[in-house]
Amino acid sequence: MNKDTLRRHLPSMTFLMVTIAISLSVAAAVIFSGAYNVAADEPHTAAGFQLLDSVRERSIAVRARDISPPADLSSPKRIAIGAGLYAEMCSGCHLGPGVERSELSQGLYPRAPELARPQNMTAAEQFWIIKHGVKMSAMPAWGKTHPDQLMWDMVAFVREMPSMSSAQYRTLVASAPADHDKMMGKGSEDHDGHMH
Repeated sequence: MNKDTLRRHLPSMTFLMVTIAISLSVAAAVIFSGAYNVAADEPHTAAGFQLLDSVRERSIAVRARDISPPADLSSPKRIAIGAGLYAEMCSGCHLGPGVERSELSQGLYPRAPELARPQNMTAAEQFWIIKHGVKMSAMPAWGKTHPDQLMWDMVAFVREMPSMSSAQYRTLVASAPADHDKMMGKGSEDHDGHMH
């Protein structure tokens, strides 16, 4: 850059640097003063909520776009196994047909989506969420403790649940394996081919 070009751009570069410095100072003041209330019983501002919601949706969509659901996602066996896992691991927050709000679900912010209601998500996006969790939402990363097959079972169930009555939901949950170790295939090879 020659001297004339530098002289012409110096005011705009100075303005940009001052703007960045002021923005960083304001951000530091907000952070270190504790002005932002992180309490779960104090909602985000509308703009803050919209920003976080957009970031979450885009992040999930981008990371899930190369995931291919298994061909047998609607199989009754998958749905039944998913029902048992869901009832044990998910219903306390996400509820189910005819399931009353729990103390846990009432205390969450942001509130966990009620998965008995139709969701505007692909199976791949649901799988990604179950596997990786979502920061600052209390949604755990089940992929740390569960094989992909079982997470696809949960997806299969979650995708069917909005069409279920409370009686169908209870019947399906009751027909699932009796305990978590059985669902996880502890001590034997389960349907993903892994020993647990």
